[in-house]
Amino acid sequence: MKDPHFSNVLYALLKFNKVRIRQGKLYFNVKPQVRVYYCDQWRRPSVRQQQDNITPQENGGAPEPFSPLTSSSATPVDTVLTPKKRLAKEILQSLKVNRAELTSDKGGIEITSDPEMTNGKVTFSVERLQETFAVKFYISNNGASCVYFTYYTALHRIRCFTLMDERRVTRACPLFLCPGEKKSSTICLNALSKLSEFIRLLREMEASARTHLAVELGPFAPFKPCQVVPYKPVDTVIVEGEPPERYSQCAACLPAEINNCLDPILPGLIAPVLEENRPSVLRGDCLKVAKSEDKVQPITVYTGYVHRVELERVKLGFSKRLVQSFISNTRFDVEFTINRFPLKLQHRAVDLAEKHQMDEVLFPSGSGVRTTLMPKLSMFNRQLENNPEQHAAIQRIVSGASKPAPYLVFGPPGTGKTITLVEAMNQLNRVDPLCHILACAPSNSASDLLCERLLGHMDPHCVYRLYASSRPLSTVPQNLLKHCNWDASQDSFVFPTKEVLMGYKVIITTLVTAGRLVSGGIPVGHFTHVFIDESGQAVEPESIIGIAGLLHPEEGQLVLAGDPQQLGPILRSPLAMQYGMGISLLERLMKDNPLYQKDGEFGHFDSRFVTKLLRNYRSHPAILKIPNELFYEKELQVFADQWDRETYCNWEHLPKEGFPLIFHGVLGKDEREGNSPSFFNVSEIEVLVDYLTKLMKTQGKKGLPKLSPKDIGIIAPYRKQVEKIQNALNFVKELSQWKDIKELKVGSVEEFQGQERKIIMVSTVRSSINYVKMDQDFNIGFLTNEKRFNVAMTRAKALLIVVGNPGQGNYCVEEQGYTGFDFTDAEGEEDVVTRLASLKIMVESSTEWRTEQ
Repeated sequence: MKDPHFSNVLYALLKFNKVRIRQGKLYFNVKPQVRVYYCDQWRRPSVRQQQDNITPQENGGAPEPFSPLTSSSATPVDTVLTPKKRLAKEILQSLKVNRAELTSDKGGIEITSDPEMTNGKVTFSVERLQETFAVKFYISNNGASCVYFTYYTALHRIRCFTLMDERRVTRACPLFLCPGEKKSSTICLNALSKLSEFIRLLREMEASARTHLAVELGPFAPFKPCQVVPYKPVDTVIVEGEPPERYSQCAACLPAEINNCLDPILPGLIAPVLEENRPSVLRGDCLKVAKSEDKVQPITVYTGYVHRVELERVKLGFSKRLVQSFISNTRFDVEFTINRFPLKLQHRAVDLAEKHQMDEVLFPSGSGVRTTLMPKLSMFNRQLENNPEQHAAIQRIVSGASKPAPYLVFGPPGTGKTITLVEAMNQLNRVDPLCHILACAPSNSASDLLCERLLGHMDPHCVYRLYASSRPLSTVPQNLLKHCNWDASQDSFVFPTKEVLMGYKVIITTLVTAGRLVSGGIPVGHFTHVFIDESGQAVEPESIIGIAGLLHPEEGQLVLAGDPQQLGPILRSPLAMQYGMGISLLERLMKDNPLYQKDGEFGHFDSRFVTKLLRNYRSHPAILKIPNELFYEKELQVFADQWDRETYCNWEHLPKEGFPLIFHGVLGKDEREGNSPSFFNVSEIEVLVDYLTKLMKTQGKKGLPKLSPKDIGIIAPYRKQVEKIQNALNFVKELSQWKDIKELKVGSVEEFQGQERKIIMVSTVRSSINYVKMDQDFNIGFLTNEKRFNVAMTRAKALLIVVGNPGQGNYCVEEQGYTGFDFTDAEGEEDVVTRLASLKIMVESSTEWRTEQ
């Protein structure tokens, strides 16, 4: 440049973007080349760094321990904490364990607020979301000497909060507070200076948006934990009631007019706690009641037996003594007792298994396995011809390739394990005229499904559905009534004779009711095959009920179908869990027995003993991706009908077109009410209601099909959240008027296992990490139970909407399927520690001083 001067140089620097001018100041854009020789552990690693640190699993290896809170874990770096950061971490720890000390006034400094605070926390609600709500904080010096107000900050910054201070207090420009002076601010105070002595004060602020729905669903009373009352023995006199079986026999022998006069059944016990079957009460159960007004010992306790269960009433059979003295609207103290009949059957089954030497069935070694030829089969269900895994499993079952060891059908979600079992039973009925099949499942719903599927291709006269006497008639599918043991003349289910039962080729029942077959004298070996569907949900002794005393230990064939990666047995006893009762027979064989594990060389199962179904006929690939990677070694293949699975790929409310999975981040609050320990989250319910309204309004438009409420399911891990969601469906006028809205199922994960819906919504409820340990102890929630997470995420066919804490949706964030609360500027604990460390807190060498602070 010829004759350069300042203007020319400045023009050239601006032209080539080497400098910038802001408010009359010149800033150079050149970044210095600095080589980093150290690592700061307080800085978050980038997403790419996290992904680079993931160690790939070997083929056939087990996945890393489940944690939906983080997608991966970076390798920790050992660095030395500076004194300030060490003190900052101690302050943060004291905030967790001794919050009251930090939030209390001290040193003559008092902090008040408008609105008022409680225990150091300001809680307020905002009804008009578009308006600004101001919270005033007042700092008063009530001491005898002056202090410097030096600094204030928000420990955890959220975009919706803004700090405002008219005096603009900074360290460089502190505010001098004389005794009796008062200063206002709009946010919490963290450090005050009194000459050379530093003290720390903190206040919390909690804001919530309150709509009319939120007010309606909010806590009706503050949460007060139930106090366990010490047991005090009471002198009682027991008066026995009338069991339903004995009453039916007596009533059948008496004229109607006499029977009505002597009827020992009360008009009905009103029990609100029976809503939603909590606690579960069935016909034949025993309840103990005592008049609430009776206080003088010995107290008369009447034993009543359940004759009939209605919506909110229970018909009970009591002694004539209570019936004759009964006065309407009398209040009773009711004690619900456990039905020990299933436990007795389990104990007997274990004894019978030992008696009949069923070692090779329950603990197979493979020593007795014979070489068999695979039969050529023509499938009743033609779709199975093109599925190699299902076809191979049916061939192995028909040939008896694994006998006497059980044959396992490992069926991940939506792979058709029940269809496979039904086809195998149809094939056995055709190729072996002498076979007799017992088909069982842990639940009545699964057993009913087996029966309905079998009636599709098998002679109805060969199929018999055996129900327990406690089964309510209203829950039995109408098409099964003529194929079961319902006796209209006795108005109950009755057990046929042994000869009648042995005349059927296939008997379908629950595992517990199968014990009636042993009690009825069905000989060992009569059933050549025993099938147990959903066997992963049954405790092992429950599975043995349908085997011991019925199946021949050498010639019989046991077939188990299920998925060890889905929910297992439901237990309440910590001792039972400790000693392995929480593991089903299916899961134990797959975990502990080499016959049912993949070989180390090729990574395949032994097809003589187990088949893993791989074709998923249910879900969209985006919905299946995470469960497939976490639980099924990426082996599942998408075979769902393209039209069905892509129904909502162009829905206008998707964050990303073509990606039918939404994670809606909500910064809500875990709440409890009354004496109920169950949690609910009103903010998440509002989001669910909003999506339901959008689905209702967009159905039948822009290429979307008509939508029925029965096509939608809502899953929540806590009973109180389920209850609140159901209340919301009735409260919101638009939804309550939707035709068949009662068909929209809202329930826990357990209630949805084995089911599917076109659209699934999941409310995680949890927003606070504080109660995760409680969830782990009681085996609830999504955060600590991978099986519950797996079931919840694999019920949807075309659209999955998850509502929860913003920090849990990593997959959706990466795929642009995230919406809701913007957490891009949200801070973690390390940011809070860094901000605390930035406070000019005096650091002394005395460890005791830091501990006391």
